[in-house]
Order: sequence, then structure tokens, then C-alpha cells
Amino acid sequence: MDDDILKEFASDMQHDERSTLPGPDAISAEHSERVATYIRGRMADAGGSLSFADFMHQALYAPGLGYYAAGSVKFGADGDFVTAPEVSPVFGRVLARQCAEVLRDVDRGSILEYGAGSGRLARDILETLAELDALPERYEILEVSADLQERQHQYLSAVMPELVSRVSWLDSPPENHTGVVLANEVLDALPVERFVRRAAEIRQLRVVTDGDAFAMAEAPAPETLSNAVLAIEHELGERLPDGFVSDVSLGVPGWLAGLADSLQLGLAFLFDYGVTRREYYAHERSGGWLRCHFRHHAHNNPLILAGIQDLTAWVDFSAVAEAALSSGLDVAGYTAQAQFLLGGGLDAEMQDFASLAVSAQLELSGQIKTLTLPGEMGEHFKCMALRRGDVKTPSAFALADRTHTL
Repeated sequence: MDDDILKEFASDMQHDERSTLPGPDAISAEHSERVATYIRGRMADAGGSLSFADFMHQALYAPGLGYYAAGSVKFGADGDFVTAPEVSPVFGRVLARQCAEVLRDVDRGSILEYGAGSGRLARDILETLAELDALPERYEILEVSADLQERQHQYLSAVMPELVSRVSWLDSPPENHTGVVLANEVLDALPVERFVRRAAEIRQLRVVTDGDAFAMAEAPAPETLSNAVLAIEHELGERLPDGFVSDVSLGVPGWLAGLADSLQLGLAFLFDYGVTRREYYAHERSGGWLRCHFRHHAHNNPLILAGIQDLTAWVDFSAVAEAALSSGLDVAGYTAQAQFLLGGGLDAEMQDFASLAVSAQLELSGQIKTLTLPGEMGEHFKCMALRRGDVKTPSAFALADRTHTL
């Protein structure tokens, strides 16, 4: 990401501060108050405050209450945000071509998808692999939300009844997985710690109550957070500026270790919005990379709409690479989503473009622009491939691999 992209992100955040969010409906507002009451109870049990990571975890995953644990629609036009598979089936079809390359390198390989969202990506991949005569032994979905499991099963049973028998749902990573692992917008949902550098001290940002609302407060950083920030500064070769606020995901190493323990042979594709460490902690990025989504409005106030808005943080892909290497995986490639699609088979998916009706051409062109333009998903989203064993690097990384920037 260059300076223009950094400035664009900062401009977006300022614009979001001035914009007016839509109000929740009565049912959503009532649910949000239940979530807030639950979190206030957790705060009281913890002595009056929670780390931001704990607050984010409860807002997203509190049993039966959190954003991903309750029954609201999250994805698509009726939800809060749109992912690449929802934009166009082209994303999943190109990714399927890359999966086929990996599956040719392993014997009796399967696909494991972390957090399958609406199920659209699973559909596009399986239907394309069927066309390519490259169907996997199994398509496993690791989904923590029982509600989403049910929605995915209903959707896939309706749209591809002839293939749904290959799909199974898991509550924990499988052992000795061989083949492909997919994680589209999973890492950004890992809770992050927030910190501020104060002269010679690193301070933790914690969430406290302010009447019936939530507010941020500073406290001495625990050793794990302090050491993580010091390691970042060591890698950068300088101390972060006084007053610099940002995020760090302490859960990334554990998540990657779990993936590495599961993957016996094959390759994992990780898609998310993110940057390298130097971009993540650039001086002009004070404020961090936290992002909130509610009814297709992006903003940066995580302390409102508890349980009914999505909380995410951009990914430090340098940290992902380090954690992967520490867990015994190799970084096979790292590139922007646009280059991944262009190098991975987008041309093949566009071969019949001229034969489409004009309305279909316009629709497809708009979808491709959203997926590939720098100001849309093309540059903000990256793909990292992690490998275990003798598996060829997928062709999608041949066009513009950026592994050297990590």
C-alpha cells in the first residue's frame, strides 16, 4: 500500500465520523441493550473494565448474544457488509481454479473453509470444480455459529442439491487435513488489543462504563501487550511517536498454530483487508485500523450498537507471515486481490463476455471493477498463501508476488 492508499483510508475514516448512521429497528435495539447489559455484567465481574480485546470478543461471540452468535443477517444487501463472494461469483470461480491446481498435487485432497459466511463461496467453488472435473473428496466448513451453520446448510441444499452431500460442518479443525484451506475475511474478526504509546510507557486501552454507555480508558499495559508492541518497534527500528494509538492482534499466532496443526499437506489461502507491518504502524496511521460496519455504513466507533454491528481490524500480514513460519508453514505467496484474480484465471472467466446481453455485460463489468480497482477491493484486500509439504505455488501469484515486502 502506498501513501495515497493510506491517505484514502484516513479520509474515509474522517468522512465516516461526519456521516449519520441509520438507527436500528426496535428488535435490533432491544437485542443490543441485552448485549450491552451482558457486557456490563462481565465488566463488573472483572473489576470495572475489560480490555478492548475482551470487549470485542463479547460483542462478537458472546453465546447466543454476540454479533456472530445471534441470528441476524450479516452478509449481502440485507446485512451489514458485502464480501467478495457476494459481489460476484467470479471471485469464487477464479479461486476454484487455484484450488484445482493444489488438489492436483495431493492425493485424495479435500477443502476446509473457515467461516463460510452465507455459503456463496462454497457454492461457487464446488460448482466450478465440478465443471473442471476436479471435485474434492470433501468440502468441510468450520463454523462457530450454529445459526450460520443452519443458514449455510439450507442455502447449499437449495442451490446445489446434487453437490451438498460432499459438504460437512465441523466445530473444531480436523486432524491431518490434506488439500486446501480457505479463510476469507476471518483474520480481521480476531479480537485485537488497542494501545497508546505514552513517552517511555505503553498503555492499554480498556473499555469502561460511562452511565449506560461505554467509554475508553487507559491503564498500564500487561506484559504480553507491552512485549508485543516493543517487538513491533524493534522490527520497525524506532519507537512509535508519543500519543500513537493502534491495534495488535495477539490471537494471530494461536490461530495460525491451530491451522498448522490441522494442515498435514497442502496450501491455505487467506484473504483479508490488510497491509505490511511498516504500513500498519506508519506514523500517519495513528488511530489504528479498527473498522465497524452497520447496515452498509462503515465507521470507527466500536462502543455503540453492541452485538448488532460488525467489529473488524485490518490485518498485519507481516505478523501473519511470522506466525506461519513459527508454526512450520511456508509463505508461498502474497499479493493484492486484483493481481490474484488477474493472474489466477480471470481472463478465462471472461471469455464469453462478448456473447452476453448488454445488461449482463454492464453488471459483470461493475462486479469486476469492485473486485479489482485499487479504490475498491482490488488493493485493500490481499491474499496470502501458506504451504506445508511439496505443493507447487499456485499460478495466481506469478503476476505480482509481494512476499519480499513482508
